[in-house]
Amino acid sequence: MAALGRAAPGLGRSLLRPGGPGQAAVAAAGRRGVRALPPQKERGAAAEAQQSPREPPPPPPPPAVERSSAGPGLWYEKAAPGDRRLGKVVTIAKSKKFRDHHRKVLLEGHRLIKDALEAGAVLQTLFFSTVGHLKELPEAELKRANLVKVKFEDIKSWSDLVTPQGLIGIFSKPDHAKMSYPATQLTSSLPLLLICDNIRDPGNLGTILRSAAGAGCKKVLLTKGCVDPWEPKVLRAGMGAHFRLPIIANLDWESVPSNLPAGVQVCVADNKDPDAQAETASVPRGAAGAGSAPGNLKAPVKSKPKAAPEHEDEEGVAGVCVPELAAQYYYENWTQTPVAVVIGGETHGLSPDALHLAASTGGKRLVIPVVPGVDSLNSAIAAGIVLFEGKRQLLRRHKQEDERQKFPVVG
Repeated sequence: MAALGRAAPGLGRSLLRPGGPGQAAVAAAGRRGVRALPPQKERGAAAEAQQSPREPPPPPPPPAVERSSAGPGLWYEKAAPGDRRLGKVVTIAKSKKFRDHHRKVLLEGHRLIKDALEAGAVLQTLFFSTVGHLKELPEAELKRANLVKVKFEDIKSWSDLVTPQGLIGIFSKPDHAKMSYPATQLTSSLPLLLICDNIRDPGNLGTILRSAAGAGCKKVLLTKGCVDPWEPKVLRAGMGAHFRLPIIANLDWESVPSNLPAGVQVCVADNKDPDAQAETASVPRGAAGAGSAPGNLKAPVKSKPKAAPEHEDEEGVAGVCVPELAAQYYYENWTQTPVAVVIGGETHGLSPDALHLAASTGGKRLVIPVVPGVDSLNSAIAAGIVLFEGKRQLLRRHKQEDERQKFPVVG
């Protein structure tokens, strides 16, 4: 053992001597490195991490909404830079498909939004540029809506108005049965109804609705083929008429009678003169309504079916059989209680369904005389003329009835 102890230092020196076997072993170990064996659980987790891809980091939290007060209980949020909600909402709300599917409409401008709120329309979101706009609207309705303050430049870039007012509202699509129309409109309402037949121009329909509200119509019926009354251009031309009288849209002709009062007489505004038809093979139907002056109107005759000239109507059906109605000037007496007037579109005029409905109620064809050679009036102008003449006749009739009750004739 002593000999081994004396030999050990020499052995150690030989192993660590430069170029010796010990030195080479140490160098090799340094190059390979030393790897610690992980615990069993850590080793399993490491193997799983190598097999599955690394999950993306969670998205950053949304920025905090900055809310401010515009009065007691009235809060609004400020749109952050890059907020695209306004542009997105305006774009999709202008689509009829979106309006029908989501039952939402877009209203712009102080007067239109105020009329809608006062009539009971439900406001969902209001985009505004200044807090002062909120003070001009019913506060109770605003508290139930989402209010978003945006820059005026943003509203201007998405507005359809020549002079934007800084207000755009998204409403639930109004239901005429749930609306509260102005008391002044209801007290001035007459037993006068309007039926729109294939009115496709937005500006014309909006103007017609405005005339109907001004004349005191009880309601307006829109048949299938008319432009959507909630289209932005119709709303602008209507000037709030949508919230002053019931508008029932997208009706087929089979359901029109169920929306009319009992005993109603339906008259049509048209420009087709029986005498003129005998002289010309083709008569322009024009603006539904207000056409050429008849040279010599015949006495009223009973409605009877007759074959219309061979033509192709909107659906491509030729040779449609339409009834012949007694014709008279619009300013002659034609009103009774109640009465409805049909105004047709400028492209296709009155449909055979409208004429059949008028014939079934003993209605007449009302002619607005114009100077020979002048094209027929447009549908909006024709509607205004006929509706206000109907109003004049009904008011005169009511006045005469009141006088008879006050001063009965003694036999």
